[in-house]
Amino acid sequence: MEAGAMGRAAALVVAVAESGPFGPAEPRLPLAFESFLYLRPAHQALQAAAGPVLSFYLEDPAAGRTVAQLHVAFDAAAGAAHSPAQAPFGAMQLAPGLPLAALHLLLNAAETALRQRSVRRLALRGYPFAYDPAGAATLAEALRQRHYRVALAEQNYYLDPTRDYEAHLHPSERRRLHKCRRAGLHFEQEPPFLLPAAYAFIQACRQERGQELSLPLARVQELFRRFPKEHFLFSVRQADGEWAALTVAIQVDKQVLYNFYPASPLRCNSFSPVVLLNEGLHAFARASDMAVLDLGTSTLDTGPNVSLLRFKRHLGGVAGLRLSWAREL
Repeated sequence: MEAGAMGRAAALVVAVAESGPFGPAEPRLPLAFESFLYLRPAHQALQAAAGPVLSFYLEDPAAGRTVAQLHVAFDAAAGAAHSPAQAPFGAMQLAPGLPLAALHLLLNAAETALRQRSVRRLALRGYPFAYDPAGAATLAEALRQRHYRVALAEQNYYLDPTRDYEAHLHPSERRRLHKCRRAGLHFEQEPPFLLPAAYAFIQACRQERGQELSLPLARVQELFRRFPKEHFLFSVRQADGEWAALTVAIQVDKQVLYNFYPASPLRCNSFSPVVLLNEGLHAFARASDMAVLDLGTSTLDTGPNVSLLRFKRHLGGVAGLRLSWAREL
């Protein structure tokens, strides 16, 4: 490792704090990067966890900044820890250009603190590489060097808002898009007070397909209340005003919009209104100067959801990687 990187890492310190009655600890120094929504202590406080949360902040005292963060929920009785507690992803987020030696410093502190609390297994679910390709690659290399195993490798698809949406659709999806328009279907942003009705609609659509929602209505409502600028409700309505598709979209940071809960009833399959829904999300992301419209992974308990992966490719989705790791401490 280069001497410069070693020297920079040596000037860093790790602050460790266990969650209290008001949730995980805030960083002592301002972050040198914009935190992903799921890694903010205020969001961590809403995530259901079996035990306390340990927060690790890598600080650069000379710069007066926090340059990396990691939040880990642990259960000493079970001897296990994981990040996130309950969110699409957790693991470590780091400032641009942070050297590998700095990540090892933070991971050393995390592993030591967990061992002291009788934790012997650690699982980390990373963010999609598309969110921060350099940071994700650096984290993956640091974990490889520390003998973490890849517990799950998933394909993650996203749309690039700078590319023309319709031009990159598969011909079959382009025909469905035109069919939606001819039938008078249109995209709308819905007010949050419609969330209970929208949740019931999404839940019914999922149940038609033998799927369940990961969060109860009360939790989704709390997220909308606590983070109103990051949570959106979008729909496709028929000409008569009835819903043909709905989704909850989440702004993960200023660059990323996540299509979290897309749903459409089986009666609308001939139109495929989700194609029109994604066109609207794409336009919203572009108008907001975002770089990624995340379509999510397509993993079932039995393996990849092949039909859903194909649909995301037909939408013009760009394939990316998302990794989860585990290690015996």
